[in-house]
Amino acid sequence: MNNDLHDFEQFMQRRESAARSYVSGDATPLGGLVTQDLPATFFAPSGSYRQGAATVWAQYEHDAALFDAGSDSHFEILQMAASDGVAYWVGFQHADVRLRGKAEAVPMSLRITEVFRREGDAWKMVHRHADPLPPKPDDKKP
Repeated sequence: MNNDLHDFEQFMQRRESAARSYVSGDATPLGGLVTQDLPATFFAPSGSYRQGAATVWAQYEHDAALFDAGSDSHFEILQMAASDGVAYWVGFQHADVRLRGKAEAVPMSLRITEVFRREGDAWKMVHRHADPLPPKPDDKKP
């Protein structure tokens, strides 16, 4: 196992913790994990996209403010790799989120692809693609 992969596996624990904070309305931990340099991109679950580090970060801050405390999130990682200062993971993000102004938690499942590059000694997210995971078809037939 190369050092990049081992280091990235450790980093992913911080990344998942930042996701839990994010869906509770706090983008601050994510702020330490995203690039502040160009290029950066975000393909949002709504189908929109943002380009440029400052624009992407502004969108993350805006979106985190839509969530309220008491939400939870976890990653289901299907693949991940890291080598030569570039890393990625693909899989699912499952969450029960509380949206500001709503009484009940809402289940949310997203298909995720995130790309990272090493900046100095740290991994920084340079791309996130998140879109809704379609519900599983009901296997039961009437």
